[in-house]
Amino acid sequence: MTGLDRKRADKWSRRAAFGRGTLVALRVPGAVLCATSMGYGALARDSGFEFAQTLLITAAFYALPAQVIFVDQMTRGADVLIAGFAVTLTAVRLLPMTVSMMPYLRDPQSPRWFSFLVVHFVAVTAWIEGQRTLPSLPPHLRIAHYAGIGIGMLVATLSGSAIGFTLSAAVPALLAATLLFMTPLYFMLSLFGAAAAQSDYLAIGLGFVLGPLFFVLFPGLDLLLTGLVGGTIAFLLWRRDR
Repeated sequence: MTGLDRKRADKWSRRAAFGRGTLVALRVPGAVLCATSMGYGALARDSGFEFAQTLLITAAFYALPAQVIFVDQMTRGADVLIAGFAVTLTAVRLLPMTVSMMPYLRDPQSPRWFSFLVVHFVAVTAWIEGQRTLPSLPPHLRIAHYAGIGIGMLVATLSGSAIGFTLSAAVPALLAATLLFMTPLYFMLSLFGAAAAQSDYLAIGLGFVLGPLFFVLFPGLDLLLTGLVGGTIAFLLWRRDR
């Protein structure tokens, strides 16, 4: 195979990896995100946001909790800087996910701007799918595959937001709230499915115990502290048993 043929084959293999990533949006993760985003779209319209603003928030934040918090803060009359700070607090939880994902997304052959674009797609559901699928892929195909996951899920969330906004008059408030709850429920079930060691189950169990406690004691930092404290305790106990 000549150098040109090798480049063409590599280009097609990257496209195929990207395509397989986008197919995730047609399966359970994408369906859950679409349904959940319908609740957000209905909430945004009821809060006085316009259609374009609703979709812009979805694309820019790419995290449902941040979207809901921003809409809620603005509806309450908060200054945009205060709302942005509240959103930043929710985004802190994504930093460890980004750090753990970066080793899989390093690709010297990809331009720097593409790496920055792909990192934007590090959110809970996309992170779960990345951790599940990327380790088994050749290193040069991982970033393309994850880009497909991210863009596919972005399309799913934008579609759900648009549908929810359009049908908000027909969506009862209770149903909208139920739809918003689907993403954390899917995340919890995915954690159990991905658990491979006793320390994983211990960390999940500690999360159930510490989450409500930190929510009462440290609202706004409860998710960060639950993950940090529960994960650290599980890791230390795992090391001691070894």
